[in-house]
Amino acid sequence: MSDHPVPFTAAAPRERLAARVPAGAPSLVLAAALLLLPVIVGGSWIFALGVCFANAIGVLAVSLLVRYGGEVSIGHGFFAAVGAYSVAVLDTRYGLSLLASLPLALVLGVICGVLFAWPSRRLSGIYLAVSTMALALAVPELINNADGLTGGYEGLYVSKPVIPGVPMAMQRYYAALLVLFAVVGALARLRRSRQGLQLLLAKAHPAAADAFGTRRVWARISVMAISGGIAALCGAMLGYAGSTVSPSGFTLWSSIFLLVGSVVSFYGLTLPRALVGGAFLTLVPQLLSASGAWIPVFYGLALLGMILLGHHLPRLREKLSTRREEA
Repeated sequence: MSDHPVPFTAAAPRERLAARVPAGAPSLVLAAALLLLPVIVGGSWIFALGVCFANAIGVLAVSLLVRYGGEVSIGHGFFAAVGAYSVAVLDTRYGLSLLASLPLALVLGVICGVLFAWPSRRLSGIYLAVSTMALALAVPELINNADGLTGGYEGLYVSKPVIPGVPMAMQRYYAALLVLFAVVGALARLRRSRQGLQLLLAKAHPAAADAFGTRRVWARISVMAISGGIAALCGAMLGYAGSTVSPSGFTLWSSIFLLVGSVVSFYGLTLPRALVGGAFLTLVPQLLSASGAWIPVFYGLALLGMILLGHHLPRLREKLSTRREEA
């Protein structure tokens, strides 16, 4: 043991307190608050928050592709449409609830991810982004031309309860929230796993990944498959939480907004970051709904403000901390 006294500074208590708080404690507190939130709020807020959770899942799908694949997608609305219509068709045509259709949506999303990633495995950067845009442009026409199954312009209504007797509003809220928790938990396990490290290594150092037996092509296909599966879950929960599925919900703009949500969340894969992106996609337009023709202007200013705040806030905190220590 050292005989030298430990210097006391104003920052020391804060550092000791931060060291005692587990890393995942803020997310657990946030999760508990979201589970209890329907006790406090109701009505339209329950509906809006359910859609917010579904959009947060889509934000995670795009963020995963950026973080682990190093690529940008403006076509994830296609994978979301696959998930949404999987739930809606099985509900409307075959009378199956979300418990049966959700696994199918996930599997179809993964398969579509592989089918897209394989022929485009040599593309990167702007070329891959434009190829994903082709997916988003094709979705509405594909849905409308298959109107015998998808309902065409009119769309489909999702009404089957998961638990009979429980109010549908509560089921739509908690189903989207629990799926969001499951996706966040799965991504946390991926970050800590050997496979996750291999995917990151294939993105950052392809030659080193080859030396360890990880081919970059297969890594990229794997990332797109996982991302497509998560996006399909997003679509499935958008259909269930929003109660309707129609082509207008899966346009090119829908894919662009998912990318915007990912940028606003700074490609984070945690629950708070995903909720920031989901809230920006869902709640900000609602708050600006009374602004009339100024909505695009205010939305753009809000987007610019979020990006600037995210970039400069850590530096401001660092400067304030340095000044307090010097004082």
